Amino acid sequence: MFLLENVRGLLQNLSRKYDSIQKSSFRMGEANLTLAHSHILYEINKHARLSMQQTADILGVDITTFSRQIQTLIKAGLVKKTPNPNDKRIYLLTLTENGVQTASEIDTIINNRLTESFSQLTDFERDTILHSLKILSKVM
Repeated sequence: MFLLENVRGLLQNLSRKYDSIQKSSFRMGEANLTLAHSHILYEINKHARLSMQQTADILGVDITTFSRQIQTLIKAGLVKKTPNPNDKRIYLLTLTENGVQTASEIDTIINNRLTESFSQLTDFERDTILHSLKILSKVM
């Protein structure tokens, strides 16, 4: 019998462990980035010139909360906000040079930790996990 409680527990555990990997990866000078900041940097780095609303939608946060988070990243010199040339009411987000470097450093640390974890698995197990995660992401 398929028990959703087991699935929920596994996802909760996986989420906590992945969050822990992420949290340990983003130190910025004397100030610490939050997990939310790490997610924002990742999405801006992944997509070219997203609007503030598009980025907030991808992350599933309301625009008011997102605006405060962006202001912190702008003050830290990691993100730049520029008006859309086609519609001045819309602001586009890009990473600064420092933001690109920070996002790259976070990616490297996370990828190294994941590589270390996955190195303990067989090729078949790695392929199975990757395939399963793709399916899970698609259906959720």
